[in-house]
Amino acid sequence: MTKADIVQAIYEKLGGFSKKEAADLVELVFDSMKETLGRGERIKVSGFGNFVLRDKRPRQGRNPKTGEPMIITGRRVLSFKPSNILKHGLNPDRGKSSPESSDLSTKADAAS
Repeated sequence: MTKADIVQAIYEKLGGFSKKEAADLVELVFDSMKETLGRGERIKVSGFGNFVLRDKRPRQGRNPKTGEPMIITGRRVLSFKPSNILKHGLNPDRGKSSPESSDLSTKADAAS
């Protein structure tokens, strides 16, 4: 999904906005997220997940082409941790126990 797809979805689903206004709204949300992350703050979207900036320290690495040791510079990386609601929405069968897993736990209980 691209930014243009998001704009189109907002335009179609919400109504009352022109396409330009929908595009401005999406741009405003992304700009706000960039500014917040730029200040080192986390973004928590309830029911969706967390965006967190982490600082990685410089570390020893190797040049893959030559194999020579080199220092990989420190940098900031963005990580996303999905909420449990999103995880379960994407994998609805994961939370349910399968017959095999319940058989194993029954056998383990019987053995002890």
